[in-house]
Amino acid sequence: MHELSVCQSILSQVETIAQQHQATAVTLIKLKIGPLSGVETPLLVNAWTIASANTIAAEAQFEVEEMPITIHCPSCDRESRAKANRMVCGHCGEWRTQLVSGDEMLLQSIELDKSTERENV
Repeated sequence: MHELSVCQSILSQVETIAQQHQATAVTLIKLKIGPLSGVETPLLVNAWTIASANTIAAEAQFEVEEMPITIHCPSCDRESRAKANRMVCGHCGEWRTQLVSGDEMLLQSIELDKSTERENV
């Protein structure tokens, strides 16, 4: 399950950012993931619980937005949505297309808590 190592990498980035901003906790983490990224969203969400335990992001809400596959067609010079196993132009049917998005995994944003006092609820 490589999703655990992906979570550990995300957590490393999040901890670095939190430290740079003197945060006491991370409250929200938002990711964008394309279907061609090689990451399974449900497995990533499950692995996050394990990876973030006893860290500054242990209580953070973990949100994943799935991105569509977008291709560019050099024949008709237009962009269209595509499926992983059918990356043909939605306008002219050309099969020689270029991937614009859908293979990325982006740390979109994080929210930090910088309060000095933390409540245990």
